[in-house]
Amino acid sequence: MARQKLGQHFLADAGWREQIARAIRVSPYGMESPTRAGADDCCWIEVGAGHGEMTGHLLRSGAPVYAVELDKALAAGLQRLVKKHANLTIVPGDVLETDLAALAAGRRIRLYGNLPYYITSPILHHLFRYANLIDEIHVVVQWEVAQRLTARPGNKSYGYLSVATQFYSRPELALKIPRGAFRPPPEVGSALVTLRLPGENARLALEKGDAFLEFVKTCFAQKRKTLANNLRKLAEPARVREILEQLELRADARAEQLSVAELADLYHAIVLSRK
Repeated sequence: MARQKLGQHFLADAGWREQIARAIRVSPYGMESPTRAGADDCCWIEVGAGHGEMTGHLLRSGAPVYAVELDKALAAGLQRLVKKHANLTIVPGDVLETDLAALAAGRRIRLYGNLPYYITSPILHHLFRYANLIDEIHVVVQWEVAQRLTARPGNKSYGYLSVATQFYSRPELALKIPRGAFRPPPEVGSALVTLRLPGENARLALEKGDAFLEFVKTCFAQKRKTLANNLRKLAEPARVREILEQLELRADARAEQLSVAELADLYHAIVLSRK
């Protein structure tokens, strides 16, 4: 039974579960999992384990698996798997309040999650807090969200979430998943998106990534307005236009037209240069 109050749609179709397992390399029928050779050096963290639909696939990697589940009844039901698998730990509770570093205990992290649609963005932001510990994030999300995570500048789906995701990771649309793969079926299609870390942050080497992303939020505050208008509180519009021209960008540019690197250059010129 779906817990609609938590926005859960369970991956009921075994065929699609196997396709996901192959895509994230934990299937014996697909490419060899990178965790098999070094299971002691990494762990899997599963967000929203549900009934264990994908937990068994993760366990086959041989690495420790920490299954985080908010729903108390579902978390209790997952205990049946603990009796069969010594490498499984059930973590009852909210992933937004979970210390991933403490769970990993020095291991590198690979993460899988079938994310509730209404809370996808807060969960991703929480995961990015541990970006230096994570190698890969594989998430099943609403199709529209998948498009936003992977969108490039100039695309209508490109926005703040695109920049935040691409700052910390290299996103790739791995699978498009139909509504019928879930029980109950969601109202829209879904997709598996793979985020490989690090992202642009490794090259840009900004000391305070959070401060940069706050700046990006301001840039996208009103998407249809120019950067000169959105950044009024930080600099005079004429000064913003001047800086954009110095960066060889259009003076009337909007945030949706700039790459992560170009936004970082603008951040340096407007914010860091004043300090």
